Amino acid sequence: MGIAADFAIIIVAGLIGGVIALQLRQPLMLGYILAGVIVGPLTTGIVGLEELHNIELLAEIGVALLLFALGLEFSFRELLPVRNVALIGTPIQMLLSMLLGVGIGQAFGWEWTTSLWFGGMISLSSTMVLLKTLMSQGRMGTLSSRVMIGMLIVQDLAVVPLMIILPEIGDPATGLPTLGLAALKGILFLAVMIFAGTRIVPLLMRRIVARQSRELFLLTITAIGLGVGYATYLVGLSFAFGAFVAGMVLSESDYAHQALSDIIPLRDIFGLLFFVSVGMLIDPAYLVDNLGLVLVIVAAVGVGKALIFGGVSRAFGFMNVVPLAVALGLFQVGEFSFVLARVGLSTGSIGEGLYSLVLTIAVVTMFLTPFVSGATTRIYARIRQRSKREPTQTINLPQTGLHNHVILAGGGRVGAHVAEVLHRQNMTFVLVEMDYRRVERAKEMGYPVVYGDATNEVVLEAASLQEACLVIITTPAITITRTIVDQVRNLNPEVPIVARAEGIEQMQVLHDKGVFEIVQPEFEAGLEIARQALLHLGLSAGAVQEYEDKMRRELYAPLYAGGAD
Repeated sequence: MGIAADFAIIIVAGLIGGVIALQLRQPLMLGYILAGVIVGPLTTGIVGLEELHNIELLAEIGVALLLFALGLEFSFRELLPVRNVALIGTPIQMLLSMLLGVGIGQAFGWEWTTSLWFGGMISLSSTMVLLKTLMSQGRMGTLSSRVMIGMLIVQDLAVVPLMIILPEIGDPATGLPTLGLAALKGILFLAVMIFAGTRIVPLLMRRIVARQSRELFLLTITAIGLGVGYATYLVGLSFAFGAFVAGMVLSESDYAHQALSDIIPLRDIFGLLFFVSVGMLIDPAYLVDNLGLVLVIVAAVGVGKALIFGGVSRAFGFMNVVPLAVALGLFQVGEFSFVLARVGLSTGSIGEGLYSLVLTIAVVTMFLTPFVSGATTRIYARIRQRSKREPTQTINLPQTGLHNHVILAGGGRVGAHVAEVLHRQNMTFVLVEMDYRRVERAKEMGYPVVYGDATNEVVLEAASLQEACLVIITTPAITITRTIVDQVRNLNPEVPIVARAEGIEQMQVLHDKGVFEIVQPEFEAGLEIARQALLHLGLSAGAVQEYEDKMRRELYAPLYAGGAD
C-alpha cells in the first residue's frame, strides 16, 4: 500500500506512544518521538528510509499548520511589545550561537568551515517543539512566550540567508546577490500579502460563509494557509513562515475563532507526523557508539544557548522570570537544522559524521525541552529565595496599601468578569497577571494590578497575601493552579481559596490540597443553559432551582465523601 500503510502505522504507533506518555504524565510529543524511534528505519525498520522521506514531507504540513494556527491566535499588534528583542536581539543571539558552535568545533579539532556550519545549525531553535511545550504547560499568552515566539519567527526567516551564505563561505561575493534577491522577494511577498489580506481575503471569506457549508469553510482556510505557505516556498522563503503570515492575516478578520477551531484537529494529526518523523531520525546504534561525544556537545550547546538567550532577553530589558523562561525554552536545536544539514551534505560542505551528529543532538535536545522548560517555575522560585529581590511592578495600588482585600490570580476571560463584578461592588481587590496584554487592559480599566507570576512568592507578597481575605484562581491550567495553591498555603495557610478546575480529576487534586471552593466553568455553563431551557418550557423557578441543587450535589459529593466541608 506504500505511503498509506506507513501513514496508518505511524498513526497507530503515535497513539500508543501518546497513551503511554499520558499515563506517565508526560507531554504527548515525547510519546510520539519514542514511537518514531521504535518504528523508524534505523531501529525496527517497519518504516523504511525511502518512506521516511515521504513522511518528512507530510510532516512539513504539520509545521505549517501549527504556525498557521499560531498566526490565527496572534496579530501584528500583539507582537509589537517584543519587536526590539525579536528584530535586533535574534540576529545577535544567532551570531553568538554561531560563535559558540565555532568554539565547540575548534575544541574538537574540526576545520573552521565545518565549525561554522555547525554553529549555523545550532543557532536555530525549534518552533514546533516550543509551541507544543507552551500549549501543554498552559503558558501561551505570557510575556515570556511572546518573546520566544517573536525570536523564533525571525529565526525562521533567517534560515533562507543561512542556506544561501553558508555554501558560499569560501566565496561570499557569489552569495550576496542571491541574498539580496531573496530579501527583495520577501519584501514584495509581504506587500502582496498585506494587500490580499485587507482586500481579497475578507471578500472571499464572506462569500464562503454565506454558503453555510462547514466543509467548504474548512477547505478554504486550509487552502489559504497551505497555499500561501507554498507561495512563499516558490519565492524562496520558508513554507512555514508563509503559513504563519496567512494566519496573522486571517486573525484580523471576523472568522479567526471559527477558523482556529476547525483547523486544530488537522493541525494535531499532521503535528503527530512531525514528531514521529523526528524520532525516526534517531539511530540508536550511532547514539550508543558516540554517547560520550553526544552528551558533551548536548551539554555545551544547551548550556551555551541558554546563557545566550537569557542574556539577550535580559539586555533588552526583560526582567523577573522572562530571561529564565526564554533560556530554558529555546536551548534546543531546531527542525530547520535538518534543512541546513541536508544542504550542507548535498553541497559537500559537511560530511556524514557531522550530519548524523547534528541530527542526534537536535532530537535529543528536542526530547529534553519539556522537562527543562517545565522546571522554570521551580528554578526561578529558588533563585528568588537566594538572591536579592527585584522590585515587582505594581499598577493602580491604593496609597494606603492593601488590607482585607481579594487577590485575583489570572486576568483572562473568567478573571476579567470576576474583576468587573468586584469593581462594581466597590470591593478592594488586586489582579495578579503576567500577560502583558491583559495587564494593559486592566490598567485602562483602573484595576489595581501586580505584574508577575502568581506562582512566585515575591509576587504574592507584593499583592499583600498576608492581609488578603480571599484568593481567587481563574487560570485553567492545573499545573499552574496547583503551584499557586502551594505558594498561598505556604505564605498564608488560613486564607480561603476559590479555584477553577476543568474536570473532576482536577477538582480532586485541588480538594486534596485543601481547596474546598472549586468551580467547573463548563458544568456551570451547562446548568445555566439547562435552567433557561427549563424555564422556557414552563417549569417553575422552584423546581428548576431544586434540579440545579441536585446536580451540584451529585457532582461535588464525591469530593466531600471523606468528611471535608
